[in-house]
Amino acid sequence: MEQEKSKVSVLFMLFGTLFCVCLITANVLETKQLSFGPVNLTAGIIVFPVSYIINDVVCEVWGYKRTRMLIWMGFAMNFFFVIMGALADWIPGADYWHGDEGFHQIFGLAPRIAVSSFIAFICGSFTNAYVMSRMKLASEGRNFSARAILSTVFGESVDSIIFFPLALGGYVPWEEMPSLMICQVALKTLYEILVLPITIRVVAFTKNHDHEDVFDHDINYNIFNILKI
Repeated sequence: MEQEKSKVSVLFMLFGTLFCVCLITANVLETKQLSFGPVNLTAGIIVFPVSYIINDVVCEVWGYKRTRMLIWMGFAMNFFFVIMGALADWIPGADYWHGDEGFHQIFGLAPRIAVSSFIAFICGSFTNAYVMSRMKLASEGRNFSARAILSTVFGESVDSIIFFPLALGGYVPWEEMPSLMICQVALKTLYEILVLPITIRVVAFTKNHDHEDVFDHDINYNIFNILKI
């Protein structure tokens, strides 16, 4: 029985892999700017909200402890990618290679942007997981849709409130910051709402497949208890 409990779920492993891939992909896509009428965005919005959806699914099925491990794993993999990209960007290219400018645009992430992104990701992701966990206890497992949407609103709000001032303060006029942050949160939340029918089915399938539906009774929400799973 103990041996069975110690086994890692294949589905959890797949969610973890997808989570890390989404974070790394978002970093690359962030280098492209998009405009939809008066709204300016980065291409990272295509994939970054998926990380919050995975966060919701993992927290709903396996609980906060597993989600905490997932968030730190995503942080570590993304950090490794950024460091390796910066190192490759710093090393001079061959004389016959003429792609330095394009390569730098993708991998030459400014230290200020990188640090701001990492801090915002940690704070936003853990806020999302905490709200999801506490709401599940309070509702006794009911109203998953409301929990998923509200946790995303809180998580994305914290992410935006931290990222934009730290990363863009002094470059973007301060009076423009509130509308920029609100727009980002609104669009990412809308993204979550649009894919919610799929998320609900994924959660139901995962619970049924792994026979898991964890409620976080009497747990320590300290984000640094990484190995407590």
